[in-house]
Amino acid sequence: MKLINSLTVAFGKAMVKALKLAGRDAGNFPGLVLWTLNKNYLKVFSADCPIIAVTGTNGKTSTTNFLNRLFRSLPKRDDGKPLKVITNMQGNNLDTGIGSMLLQYCDMSGHIDADYLVLEVDESHVPVIFKHFKLDTLVILNFFRDQLDRNGEVETLILKVQKFLKTYKGNLVLNADDPNVARLGKANPKNKNVYYYNVEKYEGATEELYEAGEGRFCPYCGEALVYDYYQYSHVGRFKCPKCGFGNIEPFVQIKDLDFDNSAFTIEGERYTAKHMGIYHLYNLSAVYAAAKLYNIDHKIIHKVFGSFEVNNGRLERFETADSSLLLNLAKNPVGANMTLRLLNQDKREKELLFVLNDNIADGRDVSWIWDINFSVFKGVTRVITSGTRAYDIAIRIKCSGYDPEKIVVLPDLDQAAEEIFKNGGVKYGIANYTAIQPTRAALKRYISENGGGKEK
Repeated sequence: MKLINSLTVAFGKAMVKALKLAGRDAGNFPGLVLWTLNKNYLKVFSADCPIIAVTGTNGKTSTTNFLNRLFRSLPKRDDGKPLKVITNMQGNNLDTGIGSMLLQYCDMSGHIDADYLVLEVDESHVPVIFKHFKLDTLVILNFFRDQLDRNGEVETLILKVQKFLKTYKGNLVLNADDPNVARLGKANPKNKNVYYYNVEKYEGATEELYEAGEGRFCPYCGEALVYDYYQYSHVGRFKCPKCGFGNIEPFVQIKDLDFDNSAFTIEGERYTAKHMGIYHLYNLSAVYAAAKLYNIDHKIIHKVFGSFEVNNGRLERFETADSSLLLNLAKNPVGANMTLRLLNQDKREKELLFVLNDNIADGRDVSWIWDINFSVFKGVTRVITSGTRAYDIAIRIKCSGYDPEKIVVLPDLDQAAEEIFKNGGVKYGIANYTAIQPTRAALKRYISENGGGKEK
């Protein structure tokens, strides 16, 4: 068995090296090849360090990158060397992507020398990956309908994770304000390491459901849940009037929100952040909860919260001489609606770039765009649509009541980048999964060729 493991690792490392020599990112490919040869190839890897995993529909990459930065900011080892923290920062979060990444850090026996492994993990792959690794902490952010032709209905995903949690005894960090997540706190009644986080009511919260949402009924007794308010989608302060589900005391709560000064309070201390979208605050609340479990110094948390930006298409800013564009990934209705909320918080006039693709990784079915609430546009003077389904998103925006004369359809991304920057001023950008990197590249090309500020 040791010989087979060594041969598997050697073959995998050879693939990674060959791809790098060819100037290509290893991505999922080496792991996919090994998975094709042996479905249980992840058994070849071993690690003695704590493993922290982040999963959920939206926010995985941002939350994982924040945790990575926190752990990298910890004091050095006794030998004076920085802590070794391994993270799939580019978001390759399936078993094949994680396997490909681990090949780059393991020795020939498959052992990974690290102080921490901080992993972003696709919801459906949590049971697959962690039947091979001892998971120390699992952070679950939210569950929304997403990529139906790959994932199926959201309940299918929840039940997969719930089955895994029935025997899991490690730290479980859960969003108290998402009933789809909070229900998992009772998956294993013997697990005493369950911790909840949330965010207090913010100024944009509503008394009625404002956007498409899931989980409207109690998972235990079937009674309709009653909400005091909705933060966004189905995330908010809820309770079952029959059995009391939702009566949760949070381990961590973000409160005293000041959007004008990008500030908030946690456990009596004032923090600042680079962005103040409500969904971003939920991510930071989850990060703080995990940091608290590992006794990370508050000075480190202050520094990371106040200065770190994920970028890579997650609230990434691009600057020209007379324009500023904030780009965000949105691969489902909730993600798009959250960016529109940020747009509406901005009282200035602005233009919107929306790039929509329908590649396999996106899901061929783009009917989800009809669950985006475009009727809430405030101060949007023009919309540019692009991508393989540029006309579909243009029609959707038109049908929301937006003036079609203000919509410009340009499937070519370079033309779209030129058009969005033509007038100067404030810009926002939304791009779905396979569109985000090409959109970033097009914006950078425009800036490079036409001068202006650097992307931040």
